[in-house]
Amino acid sequence: MITRVAPRGLPALLALTLWLAAPAAAQPSGTMTWGVHVTLATKWLDPAEVEADITPFMIHYALHDALVKPMPGNLNTPSLAESWTMSKDGRTWEFVLRKNTRFHNGDPVSAEDVKFSFERYRGAAATLFKDRVREVQVVDPGRVRFHLKDPWPDFMTFYGTSASGAGWIVPKKYVEKVGEDGFRRAPIGAGPYKFVSFQPGVELVLEAFDGYWRKTPSVKRLVLRSVPDEATRAAALKRGDIDVTYLLNGPIAADVRRTPGLTLTAMRTNGVLWVEFPEQWTSGSPWADRRVRLAANLAIDRQAINEAEALGYSGPTGNIVPRHQEFALAIEPHPYDPKRAKALLAEAGYANGFDAGDLTPFPPYNGMGEAIANYFAAVGIRTRLRTMERAALLSAWRDHKLRGVFVGATGSAGNASTRLEAFVTSKGGFTYGTIPEVESLFARQIQEMDRKKREEMLHQIQRILADRVTFAPIWENGFIRAFGPRVEESGLTLIQSFPYSAPLEDVRLKKQ
Repeated sequence: MITRVAPRGLPALLALTLWLAAPAAAQPSGTMTWGVHVTLATKWLDPAEVEADITPFMIHYALHDALVKPMPGNLNTPSLAESWTMSKDGRTWEFVLRKNTRFHNGDPVSAEDVKFSFERYRGAAATLFKDRVREVQVVDPGRVRFHLKDPWPDFMTFYGTSASGAGWIVPKKYVEKVGEDGFRRAPIGAGPYKFVSFQPGVELVLEAFDGYWRKTPSVKRLVLRSVPDEATRAAALKRGDIDVTYLLNGPIAADVRRTPGLTLTAMRTNGVLWVEFPEQWTSGSPWADRRVRLAANLAIDRQAINEAEALGYSGPTGNIVPRHQEFALAIEPHPYDPKRAKALLAEAGYANGFDAGDLTPFPPYNGMGEAIANYFAAVGIRTRLRTMERAALLSAWRDHKLRGVFVGATGSAGNASTRLEAFVTSKGGFTYGTIPEVESLFARQIQEMDRKKREEMLHQIQRILADRVTFAPIWENGFIRAFGPRVEESGLTLIQSFPYSAPLEDVRLKKQ
């Protein structure tokens, strides 16, 4: 039996309904509009709030800039910093800032802003940074040094990629002047686009910043519009109400692929989706029994869900670390074997199955969640489908308030160490429980400068997690996007493994 709990968001839904009821009109000249698959959250305007999720970076690449960030052809690309060096002992990193970079209010980007942004940061890996960075020193307005307590081979993996938002810079004077709430209402960044207006949950409007150091953007105005319903996004793309859309699945994606004038594209991203068993750490819970977790893995036909939901673009996996990331161990998924799943449940004392409570999908992958619920029900694991908005789910996950089972996901960049830190260690913001052997290995590998030794320890951690059946990994995400006939360059394939349009200063409309 599957029941649904409707997400909160009536104001956004009402605004969307009014927009859909309006007559279709051509996009204004110089404006490019995205139909975004999630409800836009206010916290995504602030890099300090980045969680272990890639979604906020669709905004950060427009509104903000980082010292170093993934760009076309390079995971660690000089941006607000033109260069950086590491000391011989691995304990000091110095960044030289690019000259003549400015925030949208005209203030220069300085080392004080870098120090302030880092110390203000409270998102993914914040605890790890605080544990490992002894001091941030302003050498002069154009140079800043990070002094570490010990050598940390992953410093740039965390600081210079989307594994965290700690390297994205905000203006110290402005934030101190307007306060935290004032900054979220009217954020100022150093990115290629500046803030115009924001209706929480509905629409973000940005305007080209002609003072951006890399280049003046070609498109004068960007509009990011929340359109959570997939069929509505596809219809809006066909009508020309939007130019680019994210996350199309199944029959709707196939229909868009067949539509003349529309271009469908998919990318295997850093994203992995998996079933999380938070109650495996609770004594007496059915999920505390490895046989039950293994039965849940065997109950899921991953390839069937892949074909139905992702047109086969995703890759079924047995690991929460994507294969292409450094130090990843390729682990095959458990086979679909409902007969063995039932036998394992009976062996564990649940011959008649059991009530597992809520099953919460990771939004907007609700179709995947419903399919998993049906596969579980077929072997006797009874759940109730409960849907939530993404920001609410992430907050509940971070606060350890999600019970039953839920689909976890992340698309952050980095390597096996950065991925595991967030979800399986005591330092991770999304960790429900830890394994002592994993904790010990993780603490050792994070200080190991010998790459081969690190790899061996990280592979061992991944084997332990797989042997224990800590998760039920589903797939490495094949993220499906599409764009319409006005678009010359969508930016959807420029940065490796990045699911969204970027760099946004590179997107172009066709000349009319």
